[in-house]
Amino acid sequence: MLSHLRADVLPRKTQYILLSLMPLYFIVTGLFVQPLKTILPGIWTLMIEPDFLITDYFVVGGIGSAFINAGLLTLMCLWLAYFLGLEMEGHTVTSAYLMFGFALFGKNLMNVWSLLIGVFLYSWYHKTDLSRYLYVGFYGTALSPIITQIMNFEFIPAPFNLVVGILLGIIMGFVLPPLSTHVHYSHQGYSLYNVGFACGIIATVVVSVLRSFGVEVGYRTLWYVGGNKILGIVLYLFFCGLMLIGLVTKPKQTLQGFFRIVKTTGIGGTDYVKDEGLFASGFNMGLNGVIATTFILAVGGQLNGPTIGGIMTVVGFGTTGKHFRNILPVMLGVFAASFFKTWNLTDPSSMLALVFCTTLAPIAGEFGVIAGIVAGMLHSSVALTIGSVYAGMNLYNNGFAGGFVAIFMVPLLQSIRDRRARARGHLSL
Repeated sequence: MLSHLRADVLPRKTQYILLSLMPLYFIVTGLFVQPLKTILPGIWTLMIEPDFLITDYFVVGGIGSAFINAGLLTLMCLWLAYFLGLEMEGHTVTSAYLMFGFALFGKNLMNVWSLLIGVFLYSWYHKTDLSRYLYVGFYGTALSPIITQIMNFEFIPAPFNLVVGILLGIIMGFVLPPLSTHVHYSHQGYSLYNVGFACGIIATVVVSVLRSFGVEVGYRTLWYVGGNKILGIVLYLFFCGLMLIGLVTKPKQTLQGFFRIVKTTGIGGTDYVKDEGLFASGFNMGLNGVIATTFILAVGGQLNGPTIGGIMTVVGFGTTGKHFRNILPVMLGVFAASFFKTWNLTDPSSMLALVFCTTLAPIAGEFGVIAGIVAGMLHSSVALTIGSVYAGMNLYNNGFAGGFVAIFMVPLLQSIRDRRARARGHLSL
């Protein structure tokens, strides 16, 4: 298998530069879609505003401020990975796209760092290299709304609310690595948002403790509408560019690698960058982006901070498990469920479920289209109800829901398949 690998090997620095083009593209876009004099005030507003689900930064600070916040934060994280000596791999790309996507509706230049400090302290305590848990730290910034919320509690006087928020962030970051490792065994890699499942557990504990002291967290829905035309153009240009890079540079290797990618199941632990290289992975990512964007527009959804965050997540996981053959059945499951259930597909929470349900892509990849559709239908029910246990304080709500769906479905699917295998072998049942 290794004979075909890495026909597009590039120097490490060049690989990071190529990956940095994504946030730079959106930073430049942000400078053109919002008056310059309002961008810095907009960034400041989104840093101090509570940002639990669903808080669209397009509404809070403006489209340009949101893009620039996301782009700068992503560049900082890429610089950190490069500085720590990490080689380019699938999770380098995935974590960068997730950091960007969720920095459009919850992560910002202020609220992520204490969580990363906590992860680094865990690494120091166990005398391991900081780079070992860096991606866990990047993914774990899904808990950043808790920090912002603590900083906005009026019953804690300033500056103590800032201190309490930072300390809580460090504690959450410290417990995240062992918990993320542990929960992976429960769903066996069939939910790709593994850290999201761990973050949901942590958020549930934190919010439960707050509620036990009489502290209630409110609910909100800030949802930008009316930007489909300009945002669609911005996204399609970017995704087509991703696809063309490989086709223009190494067309044969790109397409051969892509066809190998779509034959995989996508179970957690997959790394298309290591297996097939950046160009084939980039083509797969771009196609994922085109599909996700088109799906949202086709059903009448809105392109805004949260939905673009979902699209970028589908794109980012195009290096670590997702491709059109295993994401479409799950998305179709959510779409089909909308005809039978009490919610509308274009509702904010439903639209997020439509794109983030692809955490369950490995189920479709391993067990087939029907299983994927059923997974999507179940996911839509779980995702739209489970967030109440932590009041939207875990940005990876669908990762938490997907973990439960995988835990529920995978043993059943495996038992059915194993029984058939035994039956074909004329073994005792």
